[in-house]
Amino acid sequence: MAFGDVGKLLLIAGAVIAVLGGVILLLSRAGVNQVPGSISISNGNVSFFFPVAFCIVLSVVLTVVINLIVRLRH
Repeated sequence: MAFGDVGKLLLIAGAVIAVLGGVILLLSRAGVNQVPGSISISNGNVSFFFPVAFCIVLSVVLTVVINLIVRLRH
């Protein structure tokens, strides 16, 4: 992979992360604090939160995007 290709890939990844951050900010302002399927445990002053459903959706989306990029490059 050429040095220029790495730069393009980093720019695309940065744009995707910025868009996802914006979506998360908008969702939090709309009152969506937890998605269904999240695990939230609180005990005293210790709390644990793990968004299971979000992780699964993110995994599927990233798998599809990466597969599309690999197939389009060949």
